[in-house]
Amino acid sequence: METPNPFIAAVVQAAPAFFDKAKTVDKIQSLIGQASKEKASLILFPEVFIPGYPRGLIFGTTVGGRSPEGREMFLRYWENSIVVPGPETELLASAAKEAKAYVVIGVTEKDKISDTLYCTLLYFSPEGNLILRQITPCACMAFATFINPAMLAPAM
Repeated sequence: METPNPFIAAVVQAAPAFFDKAKTVDKIQSLIGQASKEKASLILFPEVFIPGYPRGLIFGTTVGGRSPEGREMFLRYWENSIVVPGPETELLASAAKEAKAYVVIGVTEKDKISDTLYCTLLYFSPEGNLILRQITPCACMAFATFINPAMLAPAM
C-alpha cells in the first residue's frame, strides 16, 4: 500500500462581515492568501460564511406572521446571499487559483429563478474551477415548506 502524499490543510476560524457579502468576499480572499503563504493546499471555511450564519435569528417569525423588523432583517440576509455561479464565485475561484489550493466554503445560495435560499457547500480546485456544489434547503425554507407544501415543487 502506498503512503499518500502529505499536505497542509488550513481550517479557517474567522467571522464574516455579517450580512455584507462584498466585505466578506474581500476577507475570504485575504484569508486564502494568508493560508497560501503557509503552504496550505486545502483551505476550509465554515458553514454559511457568506452572508453569515444566522444562528438564533428568527427573523421576527411566529406561526402565521412576521414582524416588520424581521422582514427587513430577512431582506438583508436574502440580498447578501449569492447566486451560484456568479460574481462572488468568480472571485473565490480566482483566489483558489492564485493560492493553487482547494478551497471549500459554505454559503447561502439564492436561486436566480425562484429566489429560494439554500445552504450550499462550494468546492473550488487549484485551477480555479468550481468542481462541486452541495445544496441543502435552508432552515427558513424548510419552515416555509412545512407551512406551504406547494413550495416542495421543483423550481422551473
